[in-house]
Amino acid sequence: MKLKFGIKEVVAIGIGTALFVALTEIQIPTPIPNTYLQPRMAIMAFLAAVFGPVVGGIVGLLGHALGDAMFYGSVWWSWVFPDAVVGLAIGVFASKFAVKEGGFGNTKTIVLFNVVQVIANAVAWILVAPILDILIYAEPANKVFVQGAWAFVGNIIIIGILGTLLCVGYSAIGAKSSSLTKED
Repeated sequence: MKLKFGIKEVVAIGIGTALFVALTEIQIPTPIPNTYLQPRMAIMAFLAAVFGPVVGGIVGLLGHALGDAMFYGSVWWSWVFPDAVVGLAIGVFASKFAVKEGGFGNTKTIVLFNVVQVIANAVAWILVAPILDILIYAEPANKVFVQGAWAFVGNIIIIGILGTLLCVGYSAIGAKSSSLTKED
């Protein structure tokens, strides 16, 4: 894993955070209160897969915190940090996904991307979020573990479909456009 951080990464963080915040209001209800399917997770996963763990983690952290603050009036930190965990974890494998290089689209990379996102979401939503809910907000364990399980399922569906499609599309188009050279 190579940690490169330059202008492209700063721009990706800015645009990614803005998109994450804007998509906060798009929520598909689940049977569990305060737990929704949200396409913003696909944007974060895509950016993490393209730009790495720093971008993925910051977009998850800032995007969720700003989205909560703007739309709900307060930040629910026990769910902000798990988004950062997912972004960081997916980003660690960015070089293996080869999205920028045009290598994302074969079965092997798609399966790897989805295995990584499932494991990252499991750690974030089945462990980190419920434990932080209990420690920070004294929420009842039975409630938060059910919410975490539903968030886990929702996120793997959203990232599995939309995140994969974003990576496949960008890999197909981005690789071609980045092969342009300057004429004399």
